[in-house]
Amino acid sequence: MKVPVVTRWGSWRIHQSKAFRRFREDAKDVLAKLALWRKTIHKIGGHFGGGVQSYFLFLRFLVILNLLSFLLMASFVIIPSIVFNTVSFSGSSSIDSLPSVNMTGKEECLRYDPNPEALTVFYTYFLDLLSGTGFMEYSYMFYGFYNNTLVISSGFSYNIPLAYLLTAAFYFLFCLACIIVRSVRCSHRLQLKHTVLVPSGYSMLIFTGWDYGLQGERATQLKQNNLLYQLQVDLEEERIKQKAASLTLTQTVGLYSFRIFLHLVVLAMIVGAFFGIAAATQFSQVSIVGLLLEYLPSIVMTTSNFVVPFMCDQVARFEKYSPSVTIILALLRAVILRLVSLAVLLYSLWKQITCDGDVNTGKCTPCSYNSEQYQCWETRVGQEMYKLTLFDFLITIAMLVLVEFPRRFVVDNCSCKLVQWVGRQEFLVPSNILALVYGQTVVWAGALFCPLLPIINTIKFIIIFYCKKGTLFQNCRPALRTFRSTSSNFFFFLVLLIGLMLASVVLIYSVAIIHPSYDCGPFRFSETMWLVVPNTFHSLSNTTQEFLFYAGSQAFSIPLFIFSWSEGRDKQFLVKQIKEIAALSKEEQEPQQPPRSQAQWNGAPHWGGQHNPAFDPDTGMMTQPRAFFPDEFENPGLHYREE
Repeated sequence: MKVPVVTRWGSWRIHQSKAFRRFREDAKDVLAKLALWRKTIHKIGGHFGGGVQSYFLFLRFLVILNLLSFLLMASFVIIPSIVFNTVSFSGSSSIDSLPSVNMTGKEECLRYDPNPEALTVFYTYFLDLLSGTGFMEYSYMFYGFYNNTLVISSGFSYNIPLAYLLTAAFYFLFCLACIIVRSVRCSHRLQLKHTVLVPSGYSMLIFTGWDYGLQGERATQLKQNNLLYQLQVDLEEERIKQKAASLTLTQTVGLYSFRIFLHLVVLAMIVGAFFGIAAATQFSQVSIVGLLLEYLPSIVMTTSNFVVPFMCDQVARFEKYSPSVTIILALLRAVILRLVSLAVLLYSLWKQITCDGDVNTGKCTPCSYNSEQYQCWETRVGQEMYKLTLFDFLITIAMLVLVEFPRRFVVDNCSCKLVQWVGRQEFLVPSNILALVYGQTVVWAGALFCPLLPIINTIKFIIIFYCKKGTLFQNCRPALRTFRSTSSNFFFFLVLLIGLMLASVVLIYSVAIIHPSYDCGPFRFSETMWLVVPNTFHSLSNTTQEFLFYAGSQAFSIPLFIFSWSEGRDKQFLVKQIKEIAALSKEEQEPQQPPRSQAQWNGAPHWGGQHNPAFDPDTGMMTQPRAFFPDEFENPGLHYREE
């Protein structure tokens, strides 16, 4: 018989493991209590269910993400620039520019003058605030204000262009890591749900579908309606499947042909919206006269995002898909419309900046970019993203004040059957979350050119949180056609990841391809923004260069990978051996039970003359006696000796 003997080292490891586990649990409890809007989100979940709660959890995630991103940008770019500008006026440090191109014959590229006139009309400040021009254009808000300086003071040096570029890169990597971590958590929950809670028809929905966290009669009635709707959806899908199976070949061909035609109609509407956005962008950039023309791309994009999905929903009624497929198609079409419309806007801007991609002809000849129309093209792109962010926020507030509140007032005070049939505004979780994804993608696309855009988006999302909370309790009712938050959360983070990839393309293209402006920004004397990195690398000492070369070579990375892989294999081998020893010890301690025959199990109780599977033996539990014990209860500090 094997008796476990605990050594002094093993006892210390067990004690430290328990202490660390206790500390981790206490830290989780403290962080849970300090979570932003914890009570409010719990209240929303109790009154409206997990579907609506997932929207506010997603919004809280974006608020924290933007706030941390702003702190990153402020720590390495904004605050050092403010400090160094102050130091340059006092003259206590050496601040040098970093030219790396020949400026002969480039006088035509040095005409950027963003300083506003000394005397201006008062309302022009308001217009400048809305458009990002005037006093806002040459400020810490936009790219053009930052200098290409190397600060040297008392043995300390700081390269502003290098810090600007590396901070933007780490900002994208940080957002990518946060999204991947949350997506992995959602995928694990989704996998656990499909693995543990295996669906078994309508009984699973009836006996396990109730949410015991609901509060109030309204929430209870709403949950009952949701369960009823889910049953109706399941029955409707079964009816559609049976009807599809009973169709003849001619009817099937006709149905699919009609669906293809409707898909082409939807595609034509989406492509028409893209052409409208491209035309509006080109028209607004050619002649900037008045605030309306400056906001023309934003107006066209917002109008398309409202009108085209509504028309697609009307077309979807004739496609005769199941309810689940209809919802998925609506979400995919909305995602394509919002993200691709932003891509069309950016493509139209790059096309005009680079003279249709040919920088050696036309207006791009002297400066390698369209300097006649874009003296500081980075700031112009940042202004477009700033206007998109601001206009999206203004539209959200306008819909709240001009549509949702008046609609609630009319529904509550008018007994007309038509008004009561229309009812209050539904809180549609998918469309609201897609609006957040669109707004965040705009911020990512413009963060390189507008460093303060993350903090603007943070303030915007905080205001939207309280506005959506107020309209949820006062004006809206949750949608009758709900969705499963577990599976939908993964889809929403996947869409957010696609938006980050789109913004990353903008970052890479701007850094590696387009020539920076000659008269503004930290890269004004470089062929491309990326050249700052190799130039800085070559300015380092030979020892530092050799070390960095070795750290990035195969001679360093391959042994590191092999060591990590072998260490992981060793841990897996040790865990496997400990499990096998523990299993053998348990088998020796427990007497063998005689197996029951199949005839004994056939005599299991029946209910009403029907066989009840609840009394059947669980073969997994019988064959795997340690299935209920997780791996964390295995103590590596235990050793076994024979007796």
